[in-house]
Amino acid sequence: MSSKPNNLQDCVRDSVAAFFNDLDGTEPANLYDMLLQAVEKPLLEVVMLQAQHNQSRAAQWLGLNRNTLRKKLVEHQLIERG
Repeated sequence: MSSKPNNLQDCVRDSVAAFFNDLDGTEPANLYDMLLQAVEKPLLEVVMLQAQHNQSRAAQWLGLNRNTLRKKLVEHQLIERG
């Protein structure tokens, strides 16, 4: 019997649960910021590739202002400040 592929939410849930398991009882710090940083860069990388590096299109898909997207791309060193 084949199982239904996990959706994105299930993948995140499983990864966070595995992270806590790996901590082996150690309490995490700044988990929210750490998770956002871990997710944001690969999200931007994939969206930019799918948008063929068109920042306006990528910003629209992400629901961001183009200037906000550009700032995030610079922060994650995906483009040079210019």
